[in-house]
Amino acid sequence: MLARATAATPWGIEAQPVQIEVDVHNGLPQIQIVGLPDASVRESRERVQRALKNCGFDLSPKSIVVNLAPADLRKEGNHLDLAIALALLGAYGQISEENLNGRLFCGELGLDGTVRSVRGGLAVADLAARMGLSEVILPAANGPEAAALGGIPVFGVAHLVEAIDHALGSAPLVAASPREVLFSTAAKKRPDLSDVRGQTGAKRALEIAAAGGHNLLFLGPPGSGKTMLARRLPGLLPQLALAEAIEVTKIWSLAAEEPPAGLVLERPFRSPHTGTSTVGMIGGGPSPRPGEASLAHNGVLFLDELPEFRRDTLEALRQPLEEGLVSVVRARARFTFPARFALLAAMNPCPCGHLGDPRYDCRCPPPMVERYRGRVSGPLLDRIDLHVEVPAVSLKELRGTSGETTADVAARIGRAREQQAARFGPESPSPINAAMNTQELRRFCTTTTEGRALLEAAFERLGLSARALDRVLKVSRTIADLDGGGPIQPVHLAEAIQYRSLDRRMARG
Repeated sequence: MLARATAATPWGIEAQPVQIEVDVHNGLPQIQIVGLPDASVRESRERVQRALKNCGFDLSPKSIVVNLAPADLRKEGNHLDLAIALALLGAYGQISEENLNGRLFCGELGLDGTVRSVRGGLAVADLAARMGLSEVILPAANGPEAAALGGIPVFGVAHLVEAIDHALGSAPLVAASPREVLFSTAAKKRPDLSDVRGQTGAKRALEIAAAGGHNLLFLGPPGSGKTMLARRLPGLLPQLALAEAIEVTKIWSLAAEEPPAGLVLERPFRSPHTGTSTVGMIGGGPSPRPGEASLAHNGVLFLDELPEFRRDTLEALRQPLEEGLVSVVRARARFTFPARFALLAAMNPCPCGHLGDPRYDCRCPPPMVERYRGRVSGPLLDRIDLHVEVPAVSLKELRGTSGETTADVAARIGRAREQQAARFGPESPSPINAAMNTQELRRFCTTTTEGRALLEAAFERLGLSARALDRVLKVSRTIADLDGGGPIQPVHLAEAIQYRSLDRRMARG
C-alpha cells in the first residue's frame, strides 16, 4: 500500500518541499530510504521504527521503501522524521490519505516518540503558506517562532501521539500564537553611553552611524574606549520592523548557535573572533549556511582589531557591503543569503598601538606602520563611511561628569530613522540613508552652490573616489536628518568630510 505526506528540507535560509512516499508490501523485512538522503536522514529509519513501536504501534515486518521526492534534491537534517512516521502509518492503513493531505509535517523524533525542535521553523511555515496548504505541524518549541509569520495555522506538538491524534481529528490541537523574544544579550541590563567619559567626537560619530546605518571605523590607541563605545551601540538602535524581524528570525532560526524561541525584535550585533574563516564570515560550506555577515543582517557587524583578521576574510566582505547580500555558488545550486548590515570596526594606529599617543613613545618604524595599516585594503576602507580617530582619554576627562544617556541619544536616532522611513516609503527593502541607490542619492542629497564648491574642493584635495564622494553625501543627509530633516547645508557636508580622516592621511602621504 502506498501513502504520501508533505515535509520540508532546509535550502539556504529557505525551505524546499519534500514529498514523502512510503510503499509497503510483502517481502524481505527491510526499510530503504531513497531520494538523495544524507546520513542523518538515512538514520531516521531507526528513529521512526523505534518511536512508533514505543508509542504502541506494532507494525508487522514487511518490505518498506521510503522515497523522498524530488530525487535530485539533497535532503539533510532532522526535519523529515515526523512526516515519514505518519506516511508509514498511512501505508499500513492506520491513517487515511485525507488525514495527511493539505498538511506539512516537520520534526525530529526521539526513540520514545518525543518531537524535538528543528532549525528553520519560520522558513518551513513560510513554505507551507506559499504552497497553499491548510496547516503546518511542527515541534512545540518551533511553534511560536513559525506562528509569527501569520497567514497559516501552526500547530506545535511535543509527542508523536499528539500529531497522530490531531491528524485523525480525535484530539485537535490549538494553533500556536507568536511570542516576542529578545536576543540573549537584551535580557541583561545594557551598558549606557553615559558611562563613556570624554570622546565627544566618537560619540557623535556613533550617533550618526546608528541613525543612518553607516559603516564606521574607530582608530585609536589601546584603552581609548573604542570597544566600550561599540558595545553601547545596540542600545541606540531601534527595534526591527515586522518584515525585517521575519527576515532576521529566518536566518537566526537556521544558523545561529542559539536559535530563537519566537520572533526576534532586536537588531543583531555580531562580534566574531579575529580567527574567523572566510566561510565563517560570509557563509558557505559543503551544505551552505549563512555566516556572520548574514547573522548581522539588518543590524551591526563589529570587527575589533580589524587588521588582525585574515586578508581574504576582509576582502570577502566587499560584496555584502556593496550589495547587501552574499552569493554562494555550488555545482548543483546557487545560494543567496541576505547580508545588509552596518560595519563597525576598530583598530590601533600601529602595531604597538601608541602612534600619536602623548603618554607613550611609539617605536614602530614607518615601514612597519604602513605594513600594519596595509592589512586593510583601500577598497575596503573606501566602503567605510566614517573614519574616526579616538584619542587617549586624559585623567581630567575620566573624572569629569557623565554625558548624554543612551535613552537621550536613541530618541534623536529614532526621529531621524522615522524621517528616513517616510522618505523612502514602505516598499523600500532597507529604508536608511546608507542604502540609498544612485537615483535616490540624486533625488534626496541635493545641496547648495556653496555646498557643491565644498565637495569639489574635498574631492580634489583628498583624492576621494566616486564611491567615497557618494558616501560623504549619504552621511551628510543623515547629519541633516539629525538636525531636523531639512536640506543638506554646507555645515552638514563639512562635518561629513571630516570623517574621511584616512583619506586625508593618504592624501598627505
